[in-house]
Amino acid sequence: MPESPETHVIDYRAAEQLLAARDPRGAVKLLDSVIAAHPENTAARLLRARAFFAAAQLRPAELEFELVLEREPDNAFAHFALARTYERSGRPEQAKRHFRLAAALDPKPEYLKAARFDAGTGDDGN
Repeated sequence: MPESPETHVIDYRAAEQLLAARDPRGAVKLLDSVIAAHPENTAARLLRARAFFAAAQLRPAELEFELVLEREPDNAFAHFALARTYERSGRPEQAKRHFRLAAALDPKPEYLKAARFDAGTGDDGN
């Protein structure tokens, strides 16, 4: 059966459900075909990045989050998720930069807490 735009939408929605059901590898498999057909689809790339992260495939997650940010530099969630990826990869300075960008773009409590501006260094936000 040939793939159609409807098939890709169904695969995208199914990948969301798989990720929610803690099957990130299954989500990645579905998203591979969606992205192959629609490489410009930032939402699919962001979902695949999240799935890679959940599967502890940190380098592929990092690459996808970076690609999303090239296209959408003001995407606070992508900055936050990239920061978490760097954090898990043992790269705290890179993580700090993206946590702070996320907090600056969207001052959600979760982003502000993760940005943890250092007290006593003059950059604690006060």
